[in-house]
Amino acid sequence: MQLVLGLLLFTFSMAMIIHSGQGNTPWDVLHEGLVRVTGLSFGAIVLVVSLAVLACWIPLRQRPGIGTIANALIISLAIDPSLAVMEFLVPDPGLLVAVPLALAGIVLNGVATAAYIGVRLGPGTRDGLMTGLVARTGWPVWRIRTGIEAVVVITGILLGGTFGWSTVLFALAIGPVVQWSSWKWLAPRGLVG
Repeated sequence: MQLVLGLLLFTFSMAMIIHSGQGNTPWDVLHEGLVRVTGLSFGAIVLVVSLAVLACWIPLRQRPGIGTIANALIISLAIDPSLAVMEFLVPDPGLLVAVPLALAGIVLNGVATAAYIGVRLGPGTRDGLMTGLVARTGWPVWRIRTGIEAVVVITGILLGGTFGWSTVLFALAIGPVVQWSSWKWLAPRGLVG
C-alpha cells in the first residue's frame, strides 16, 4: 500500500510541477520534449522511456524488483489523469498560483519518493540506472547522477521540453527533501527502515 500510495503521490507531484509551467523535473523536460516530437501521450512516453532505461540495466547487471515494475507502470498509467485533474483544478495558473504550485510539487515529490523507496521493493528504473553505473564505474554517485541529469535535461531542451527555475530548484532540493522526509516524517512512524 505504501508503494502504490507513494507512486500515486509522486505522479501527482509531477503533474503539479508540469502544470505550473515553471520548469519540469529533469526527466520530465525530456518526457515533454519527446511528447512534442512524437505526439504520444505523456504516459506513453514515460512508459517507453522507462522500458528503454530498464533495457540499459542488462549490461549493468541490475535486477528489477516489484517496486521497479510498479514504478514504471503506475506512473505511466496515472500521469495523464493527474495532468487532467490539475488542468481541471487550476485551468490557467498565473504566476501567483504557478510558483506555489511548483514549490508544493517539489516538496510532495520528495515525500512521495521517500515513501516508495522506503518499502525497499526495488528502485525506480532511473535510480537503478544510476546505481548500476556507480557499481560498474566506481565513480561517485554525485558524478553519475549529475551526468545523467545533464544529458536528460539538455536532450529534453533540444526537443522542446520546459526548462526553468523550478528545474534547477528541483535538482538542488530533491535530495534534501527526500532525506528529511525519510528521517523526520516517515522513519518515526515505522514507514521506512
